[in-house]
Amino acid sequence: VSTMNAKTSSEGEEDASGTRNDTLGESGYLGEAKRGQVIRVAYVIAALDLTFLFMQMGVMPYLAKSLGLDSMGFGYLQTIFGVLQLVGGYIFGRFADQFGARAALILSCASGSVFFLLMSLSTSIPLLFLSRLPGVFMHGIPGAQKVITDMTTPSQRAGALGKLGLCFGVAIIAGSALGGVLSTKLGIYVPTYVGLVGSLINTLIAMVWIPSQTKPKSDHCVTENSTLFSIREILRLMKFPGVMEVFIVKVFAGLPIGLFMIMFSIISMDFFGLEAVESGYLMSYFGVLQMVVQGLVVGKLASHCTEMTLLRLSVLVFAGVGLGMALMRTVWHYCIIAVPLVFAFSMLATITDSILTKAVPSSDTGAMLGICASVQPLTRTVGPTIGGVLYKQFGVSSFGYLQLMVNLGLFVYLLKSKVPLGEMKS
Repeated sequence: VSTMNAKTSSEGEEDASGTRNDTLGESGYLGEAKRGQVIRVAYVIAALDLTFLFMQMGVMPYLAKSLGLDSMGFGYLQTIFGVLQLVGGYIFGRFADQFGARAALILSCASGSVFFLLMSLSTSIPLLFLSRLPGVFMHGIPGAQKVITDMTTPSQRAGALGKLGLCFGVAIIAGSALGGVLSTKLGIYVPTYVGLVGSLINTLIAMVWIPSQTKPKSDHCVTENSTLFSIREILRLMKFPGVMEVFIVKVFAGLPIGLFMIMFSIISMDFFGLEAVESGYLMSYFGVLQMVVQGLVVGKLASHCTEMTLLRLSVLVFAGVGLGMALMRTVWHYCIIAVPLVFAFSMLATITDSILTKAVPSSDTGAMLGICASVQPLTRTVGPTIGGVLYKQFGVSSFGYLQLMVNLGLFVYLLKSKVPLGEMKS
């Protein structure tokens, strides 16, 4: 203990409660300019990774149909990818903790290269299903989050993580547009070729520009159980003060809207009566909103308000969004609701990730980010079944009423319970 307390020159000082002072952060041994450069490189890698992913998402239904896969088979294909991402999220996070953020990003980009290579060779349905396997290690956003977490002080973290949403907005617009143009003009496999070359370039960028150590070696701790997947390790992380409470809010606050988004392709056709090109315009609108909210709003609020205040605000706005969704009748209503929806979704994701990475030891931030990254694949896995039942039995308004009730309950829970947000560091 005395040895750890003596390391104040590079790691920051700890007070009597074990909370690290917000002076140098985990990467205080690097210069400010160098850390800023590495963070910008992480943003570039994340933006490119998401762009290539959205390119293939737009092409995949047409590729599957051309190979003779029906709608039920396509659902199985999506479910397999969701399960692989769900299982791989935590494993990827543990890998990042044990081998470093640079190795994790290289693994993600290399897996993306294999993914696009197999897609480009998919001339039959079995090969198309085989191409999903590398998805278990394709986690570009958690990899970039790990780099940012290592490179920022706790007070800077929420704003820095929030800017990743800007990359998400750029990727939605660029990826959707490029995928449609390339597949229409040059052939259905061309976006996969572009994704393959781009993922290889991304791998080289990570190898050259991300340092092998993104935090001091003294912060790299090997836990008693060093396996890449362990239920015991997940339970250990959940026992840290505030982790279980915040994680429950993260999962349930966005679950109803996640179910709605999974069913959105059907809702846009049946309920809103949109054509394919109009749905594309709506996705681009979402991308622009994401860029504006993440680039101009989240970071500003994070620097002026406490994280608990912002967490309560996002849940309350989500409840209002639920009421709006229950009452909406046209696509124009949805375009209005999309503004607070994107705000609440972005704020909730950023603030909960920031809180949870501060609540666990620095040697476990990768595992915690991996657990957080598994929330969306979990929704994609169970969502088609639950969302289909809700839509068929109760209609579109059921998603809104569910959103309203769940988030009102969470808001009351956050008001009454004193969630400890003290920063626990090893």
